[in-house]
Amino acid sequence: MKLRVATYNIHKGVTGIRGRPRIHDVRMALDAIDADIVFLQEVQDRNERLASQPGYPLSGTQLDFLATGAYAHRAYGMNAIYPHGHHGNAILSRHRIIDFTNHDISDHILEKRGLLHAVVRFGRGKGREVHLICVHFGLIKRSRLRQATFLADFVQREVPAKAPLIIAGDFNDWQQRVDGLLRDRLGVDEVGGAAESATPDRGVLDWLLPWRTASDTQAGVARTFPSFAPWLTLDRIYVRGFQILEMQVPKGLAWARCSDHAPLIAELEL
Repeated sequence: MKLRVATYNIHKGVTGIRGRPRIHDVRMALDAIDADIVFLQEVQDRNERLASQPGYPLSGTQLDFLATGAYAHRAYGMNAIYPHGHHGNAILSRHRIIDFTNHDISDHILEKRGLLHAVVRFGRGKGREVHLICVHFGLIKRSRLRQATFLADFVQREVPAKAPLIIAGDFNDWQQRVDGLLRDRLGVDEVGGAAESATPDRGVLDWLLPWRTASDTQAGVARTFPSFAPWLTLDRIYVRGFQILEMQVPKGLAWARCSDHAPLIAELEL
């Protein structure tokens, strides 16, 4: 069974110094990506200050707005809470989410971070269960390493060794320290590196054409930040129990308008 997954830090649905609402653009981006499962970071599910601004959804939550019409199942993990709202990680899925929990992995008071764990079931009845973990690690190297250790401990303790697993998010790991830790302890593959041996499917570009994007398809490269000229590999997708068919990072002005990160997209086969 093939599966398209994406991870996307949406920067709370705003861009620029003044925080111009871009949530409509983000929803259009998700429509263009057309993934079966989307891992989102910095979802500002509630913001009373933005709610009164032109162009911001007037009813429901940010996550409701992004999921409308495309994703029947969702999970949200609230990480940071403030007087006018809150934000965190989220998972949107076209397959049934049967369970999810959020874990606080904050390393210090200035950076509220979380690990959102969900289990989806493919097919009817018992079907096949796949474990999903959405993360957003800290900006400080020591924090990231401690958070990666927590993640590895959690997977080894809570996820069956033979269960298919997808870990995705914003790892802030430009120094490639977390990458080695996760590979060694969990036996996972990262889609950027593993795509080197995959056979490209040119059809993947077809569903990006409405936005007339260029796409970074070079083997082993998944540069996603900053979106206007990506050169840092901050966003990752790690998998276990999947064959990696292709990896894409769409680029272009339309994507740069949405967030400071570009999305990372992968075609997988269970």
